[in-house]
Amino acid sequence: MDTARVVGAVDRYGVPVRWDALFDDLAAQLAAAETQDRATAVADLTRAEHATITLVERLRGTPGTLTLELHDGSAVTGELREAAEEWVLVGEARRQHLVPTVAIAAVQGLGRHAQPAPSTRSARLGLGHALRALMRDRRPVQVRTAAGTYPGWVARVGKDHVDLEVAPGSGHGSRVVPWSALLCVSESEAGFVPR
Repeated sequence: MDTARVVGAVDRYGVPVRWDALFDDLAAQLAAAETQDRATAVADLTRAEHATITLVERLRGTPGTLTLELHDGSAVTGELREAAEEWVLVGEARRQHLVPTVAIAAVQGLGRHAQPAPSTRSARLGLGHALRALMRDRRPVQVRTAAGTYPGWVARVGKDHVDLEVAPGSGHGSRVVPWSALLCVSESEAGFVPR
């Protein structure tokens, strides 16, 4: 039965109304509106998700080599070895660099993906934990600040500062560096500490 020929199925000008075409058009408009709403919702959710991602999570999600540009204009290049909220550990061929996250001015080579901390405990390890590990290992280091680079050994780690000795056990010539001044703590190459 042709629905356009149904009695009363004419418009006010006497032209037959095609109900199937009308309903198909309405259904298509509804489907298009639903698709647009879904796309808008996905975009909103994506923006909201991006707003919760930290720089450290993006650093963890980046495979390969990256460059951390520090506030003094210097740079540290290597592969990310570890990352916590307050610090990142970058390794190159011969040594590692501990960089406080607040010392990072920009990052080159950062990927688009993020990776959360493997555990909440490891993510909460503060800068003091990392500096105490360097003190415990008694490895020679180079401490970089905006005022210069200082070679030595980490002697003590306070709540907001680190004591650096020019030689292990030597109180003479020691230097106290506030954490707020730290840009990078690097292992000295092959154990050599320039004086």
